[in-house]
Amino acid sequence: MGDSANLTATEHQRRERSPLLPARHPEPDFFLCDIFDAAPKSDTASMEHPLFSLATKPDMATREYRNGERWVRIAPSPLGLATMHDRDILIYCISQCMARLNRGDEIYPTLRFSAHDLLQVTNRPTNNLGYERFKAALKRLQGTQIETNITTGGVEQCDVFSFIESFRTVKETREGRMLAMEITLSKWVFNAIREKGGEILTISRDYFRLRRPLERRLYELARKHCGRNDRWAFKIDTLRERTGSTSTPKEFARMLREIVDANNAHGHIPDYDFDIEDHLLVIRSRGTLANHEHQPGIRISLRPETYQNARYLAPGWDVYQLELDWRGWIKSPPKNADQAFLGFCRKRGPYQASMAL
Repeated sequence: MGDSANLTATEHQRRERSPLLPARHPEPDFFLCDIFDAAPKSDTASMEHPLFSLATKPDMATREYRNGERWVRIAPSPLGLATMHDRDILIYCISQCMARLNRGDEIYPTLRFSAHDLLQVTNRPTNNLGYERFKAALKRLQGTQIETNITTGGVEQCDVFSFIESFRTVKETREGRMLAMEITLSKWVFNAIREKGGEILTISRDYFRLRRPLERRLYELARKHCGRNDRWAFKIDTLRERTGSTSTPKEFARMLREIVDANNAHGHIPDYDFDIEDHLLVIRSRGTLANHEHQPGIRISLRPETYQNARYLAPGWDVYQLELDWRGWIKSPPKNADQAFLGFCRKRGPYQASMAL
């Protein structure tokens, strides 16, 4: 008899289950925050370096990571180190700030928003448990202490700081649910946003549906290093350090193989395929983030003023994500690329933008 005949019903169910978390809010409120019209964003410094714990239980260990001359030391809060899932809150805040910058608005390190909106956007439950986990995540983000010489926005932070300086509940229900929140980002995080440049990258919305912290970390490293290139590779020993894994080399290799096999079967990790070749993890882009500028025959550059005009025509949209969508839509170089792109943006004007999702 084949191996499949020997599997229990539970094992069959586990193998058939999608590795992605269910989409808990498939039809979001059209008047929800700008992140539904602007793709999620993350800062490259925390994508490249293992600043967040992969543990699902309280991680009370102090960590130190070195890569050449760069180093980072991370100490836990009383509730443990900030986790990969806590990171969703920072991604939400960065995305809000970038949406404002793309509209030409000023940004400030203190943000006010609805806790319910954040929970929906990041695919979290909006029940009491969801709010309790949100509170605990805020405490870990504020309590985790970081010391590093990694610069953001050209500024080297020499003192000890946290991911967020402070947070407070502006309004809370009788049942204890937060309705409005204020979060003040640390200077280290805010410098990366304000600099904009190459320190902020668009990530897939399905990032929030990845179940395992290690899957999220692999996606971040792929997005940061492979980007829209065809291929990138990490030595598995190096990858273990870059992910921040505390597993033994043997256990890490086992978990990595399990994730790679699942991704080969389901393609659940957005944008990238992974293979293990000898002692390397090989990452290949599926082209879902590909910009046609990097493909032979279609080389297009847009004038700086075109982006400003695009913001006027499609307020609330992330014009850089619109550009990626447009480049993926066109089949050949238009005669007037700037006008063609603006026409694409015009169809996603203020009224259509609110209905986009």
